[in-house]
Amino acid sequence: MIAYIKGKLTEKSPTEVVIETNGVGYLLSISLHTYSSLPDQEEIKLFTFLHIKEDAHTLYGFFDKAERELFKLLISVSGIGPGTARTMLSSIAPTTIIQAIANGDNVTIQSAKGVGLKTAQRVIIDLKDKISKIYNIEMQNEVISTTNRNEALEALEVLGFVRKTAEKVIDKIIKEDPQASVETLIKKALKNL
Repeated sequence: MIAYIKGKLTEKSPTEVVIETNGVGYLLSISLHTYSSLPDQEEIKLFTFLHIKEDAHTLYGFFDKAERELFKLLISVSGIGPGTARTMLSSIAPTTIIQAIANGDNVTIQSAKGVGLKTAQRVIIDLKDKISKIYNIEMQNEVISTTNRNEALEALEVLGFVRKTAEKVIDKIIKEDPQASVETLIKKALKNL
């Protein structure tokens, strides 16, 4: 397995790049996400994944390891090959794909060309637990909402509201919208207090 290729960027298009290393030009298939992340400098490093079939050896390039790992997870799902996985990463940001899988969001995953309802459901079923473990999504959401909750409560106390009353209102808002920002929590709480 080739882990990465570092060298001179000699050709660049939205679907592939050529990196020259020690006189050899490596053709790498890339996603639009990687294309948009490529620096303007000549010397670059892309993380790679080599896909071998009977009739072809294709080298895929990724700007960062996280995108490569997501690509590997996607192609592990029955019905998703490297082409479909690359299309998904081109049309939906990797972080959005991760959130969509974690939240069971079929619509977002289906928005990628070539992905139907059954495939989107299979992606969610096959990858939801893996994504949650790898990216620790539930923990992140809990930490964010707890931090936002505490900051909003402190602000409401400064404004003269009783903490116990404010806690009930804030907790209700968080239940409805776990991703609410501190500002949103305070605004909604002021309307209900």
